[in-house]
Amino acid sequence: MSDKPRVPDECGVPSAKPFMHPTLKANYGKWKWHDRPRPGVLHHVAESGDEIWTVKAGTPRQLDVFTIHKLCDIADEFCDGHLRFTVRSNAEFMTPDESKVDTLIAKLEDEGFPVGGTGNSVSMISHTQGWLHCDIPATDASGVVKALMDELIDDFRNEEMPNRVKITTSCCQINCGGQGDIAINVQHTMPPRINHDMVSRVCERPSVIARCPVAAIRPAMVSGKPTLEVDEKKCICCGACFPPCPPMQINHAEYSRIAIWAGGKHSSTRSKPAFHKLVSANLPNNAPRWPECADVVKKILRAYKEDGRPWERVNEWIDRIGWPKFFELTGLPFTKFHLETWKGGREALNASSQVRL
Repeated sequence: MSDKPRVPDECGVPSAKPFMHPTLKANYGKWKWHDRPRPGVLHHVAESGDEIWTVKAGTPRQLDVFTIHKLCDIADEFCDGHLRFTVRSNAEFMTPDESKVDTLIAKLEDEGFPVGGTGNSVSMISHTQGWLHCDIPATDASGVVKALMDELIDDFRNEEMPNRVKITTSCCQINCGGQGDIAINVQHTMPPRINHDMVSRVCERPSVIARCPVAAIRPAMVSGKPTLEVDEKKCICCGACFPPCPPMQINHAEYSRIAIWAGGKHSSTRSKPAFHKLVSANLPNNAPRWPECADVVKKILRAYKEDGRPWERVNEWIDRIGWPKFFELTGLPFTKFHLETWKGGREALNASSQVRL
């Protein structure tokens, strides 16, 4: 072939301007003011006098080609073919014609895309890949999102919270444990179960040993075959060994559990960023609706909604009332799982870049 390969573009994230609505592009950085006429609708006015309305709708997050075509058809009909997705997979439709806003909202609701997620509401839940893409998930994060948003749809459609609420779900804690006002993470509670017959045929043992963050894995011989073993006193059940060595199975129907954390915050608005803290552990990984998980999240949101002051984020509310009052208001039990008693870090942490055999 005479054609040369395309030179890779190393510029990072491509510019969004070529895909912007013409009104946004013409008034970029020249907005005078904005407001929210109703939940799910943003209204921006530029210094030039141009106006644009943005309608935010929730999506299933994991999109098939038919759903994408449906969203694009709606954008063609109402928004001159322009739409965009937020980091939480909301779809935003922009139009400079106010007369199209109500019909656009009706169309989205009729097609199953609820309008909301602005202001002091529960936004769409961000989540990791789950069973669809990841090689290590103990649960399906997108399934948790669907089940939970079915329960929280009124809090998505209305702006009735003290401040915005961002919820995250993660399939495991070694790759994608996320921070949020409320975070739903999987916890493995037992060391991996090893299929010794398969290890020597499938795994590159030095790579697996190096992958362990606490140096709990070492080489071994079982039935005359080279394999691996786990020092269970050191193991923190993170699951990092499973991707490079599937015979070290960490997922378990009974012992892979769900934990819920509260009080995380990335932004520095009004108060500094904060780490979330464990509020409920050892919940069953009960697909496909995860009712126990939904019950805990709703208890936290109910207490926050009733007791939080205007503009307080969840972590600011907890800081004001204190953790004992938080557990009292939410009705969640305080258990041994909330105590930080692990002291093996200094002795077990694999801080060296060397591979130890």
